[in-house]
Amino acid sequence: MKHIKRSINRVVIAASAAVLACFTQVIGAGTVAVAAEAAPSCVQLSTSWRYTFVTNGCTSTQRVTVEYRDGTTVPCREAEPGATVTFPGYGTGDNEVLGAALCSAVSP
Repeated sequence: MKHIKRSINRVVIAASAAVLACFTQVIGAGTVAVAAEAAPSCVQLSTSWRYTFVTNGCTSTQRVTVEYRDGTTVPCREAEPGATVTFPGYGTGDNEVLGAALCSAVSP
């Protein structure tokens, strides 16, 4: 049983490191995400503890982020019409995904 727990912990740590590396690269791109308003109803969310999928069902490109109850901030992602972008989920703690928000970008 201890071997299984250690294996699971290693997988979780490796996955967390990979996600963090991806977001670090996005943050380093030279813009800071600023949530402006709730995303339109054509932007749909699917949430789990691990991932939040945001699907753009609109006819135009949407620049979105996800808002969390604990105030966690994540970089904005651009979603073309019909595309799905991935954000972190609500985690194993007591957090919650509140919804998607539109973003505007400002220079740092």
